[in-house]
Amino acid sequence: MNDAPKNEQAVDLKSGIKDILKVIDQEREREIITRRFGLYDRRETLEQIGELLGITRERVRQLEKAILNKLKAASLSGKITAVSNLEKVLVRHLAELGRVAKIQDLTNHLLGKTSDAREQAHVAFIAELAPNLTVIEENDNYYHSVGIAEYGDEKKLKSEIDKIVALVKKKGEPVTIETLHSEMSFEHPDHIKGLASVSKQLAHLNEYWGLVKWPTVNPKNIRDKIYVILAENGSPMHFSEIAKSIKQSSFKRKNVTTQAIHNELIKDSRFVLIGRGIYALDSWGFGKGTVADIISDVLKNSPKPMHRDEIVREVLKSRQVKETTILLNLQSKPQFKRVAKATYVLETVN
Repeated sequence: MNDAPKNEQAVDLKSGIKDILKVIDQEREREIITRRFGLYDRRETLEQIGELLGITRERVRQLEKAILNKLKAASLSGKITAVSNLEKVLVRHLAELGRVAKIQDLTNHLLGKTSDAREQAHVAFIAELAPNLTVIEENDNYYHSVGIAEYGDEKKLKSEIDKIVALVKKKGEPVTIETLHSEMSFEHPDHIKGLASVSKQLAHLNEYWGLVKWPTVNPKNIRDKIYVILAENGSPMHFSEIAKSIKQSSFKRKNVTTQAIHNELIKDSRFVLIGRGIYALDSWGFGKGTVADIISDVLKNSPKPMHRDEIVREVLKSRQVKETTILLNLQSKPQFKRVAKATYVLETVN
C-alpha cells in the first residue's frame, strides 16, 4: 500500500469546489461566495465585495447568508454529490485526528503535506456545507476548526475544550494527554488531544501540554528555549551543548549562535554556573557563588570540622570543577582554617 489515495483526494478537493459552485446559478452570487471564503484568492470583507459589486455591505451579508442556506439545504438532502463525497473523506481524517481538528491540521492531514491558505479555505467551505460536520468559528479563545457532528455541536465542543483548559490550569504545570485522560471522562486520549489543539489558550511541546503563556511548552525567546533544553536534559550542560541541542530541536526559531546562548545564560538568574562553561537550573539546588563561597557554606552547615575529602564530595554536588581547584581554595583562602591533618573549619571573624 502507498499514499496514492490521499494524494487523489487533493484532486477531488479542487474539482469538488468547482462542482459545488456550479450549483449557484447567478454569477454575482458565485462571486460573493468565492471571495468571502477565499476559494481562489485571499478572503475579502463585506465592504470590499460591496464596493466591487456596487451594493451595500449589509446586502452582501444578506446574499451570503441566503446562498449558504440554499447550499446547506441541498447538501442535507443529498443533492450536491461533491459535498456528500468530500464529507465522508473529511470524517475519516477527523476520526484519525481525534474527531476534531483545526482547519489547518485537517487540511495538512488530508493532503499529506503543508497546506496553503487556499486549500484550507476549500476545506472550511466544504465543512460549512456538510451536515455531519460541526464548524467552530475562530475567536480569541478558539482556532477555526471542524469536528464530527456526532460528537457535539459548536457549543458542546467549546464547553469540552474549556474543561480541558480548566484542568490544565488547576494542574499548574505541563501534563501529558494521558494524564488528562486519566482524570476526564473522554472515551479516547486522541479526542482530548484534538480538542486541546483547538484552544488558543493551550500549547504543547514534546508531548506535554500547558498554558500558552508557560515557557516550558511555548518558549518565545532564547532564554525560554535554554530553560526547556536544560529541563529536558535533567542535568547540567555546557553552553555549547545547549546551543547544539537548540539547533537540533523542534523549536520554530532555532538558528542561534553559541555566543548568544552564553550571553543569555549569564543574564538569567534561573541558570547557575557550576563549572567552566557548565550551567544548571537554580531549581535543582545548585548554589550560586564562587567555589570558595560553596566551601564556606559547606563548612558553615557542618557541626564539626570536615576532612578535605568530605569537603570535596560536598562541593562537587554543587559545582562541576576539578578537585584540585577545591583543594587550592581550601589551602589558599584565609577563611578556611586547618585544625588537624587535612581537616578544616570556617574561620570565625571576631
